[in-house]
Amino acid sequence: MGHLIGILVQVVMAALIAWIITLAIKAAKRSNREDERVRQAWADFAEAAPARGWTYERRSPGRATEYCGVGPMPGKGSNLTAWHYTTGEFRGRSFKCFEYRYVNPMSATTDAGNKKLTYESVFLVTAPGQGAYMHIGPPSKLDRALGRGPRKLLDVPEFDEKFRVDRHDEDFVRNVLTDDVRAFLLSDPRAKKNPLRVRDDELFTWYTGILTPQDIEDRLNYLCDVMERIPAQAWAAA
Repeated sequence: MGHLIGILVQVVMAALIAWIITLAIKAAKRSNREDERVRQAWADFAEAAPARGWTYERRSPGRATEYCGVGPMPGKGSNLTAWHYTTGEFRGRSFKCFEYRYVNPMSATTDAGNKKLTYESVFLVTAPGQGAYMHIGPPSKLDRALGRGPRKLLDVPEFDEKFRVDRHDEDFVRNVLTDDVRAFLLSDPRAKKNPLRVRDDELFTWYTGILTPQDIEDRLNYLCDVMERIPAQAWAAA
């Protein structure tokens, strides 16, 4: 009886191992197909971009350095490479976007023993004037651990509940976050996933993940929708 149970366990284990290997092979094939799809999308985009008056560089060494300290970018660095660096005009506004890649010591390890890359996708449009530092995003339990300090509120309960606003200039923030802008951010689902940051005359958003051509228009549309609701005098008064 014990011998039969041992054989049964071996059969079950062999079947389980075979199932795991099959799943791994299928996952690898799906990943390869997805990688090929993304590569083809960028190849098509590189051909189509000039027709829209856009410039596109698959790899642009040093371009990402000027955005150190913004959003997911490191606080400082030199000669940081911007991948899929794209510039041009969208809905009447100058824009830039790129993908930044780095190795996070806490990230998983590949089969080859290397740390997996972390991808950050960054987008910005140019504002009509200078603004003071401002960051808008959902509050997080990690805010204090990340050194962001106590939340600063606008005394608008519904907005204060769903968004954290960090700023250097109280008047600038209140000039930007009018009733119309707050209502838009509260009602548009994109606001929950896309933080906003003002630096000088640029409005940024970003996300963690690879950049694809479709993401460019999606995020630029969001930034332009926000920008169109901010009163022009908010920038003039900064």
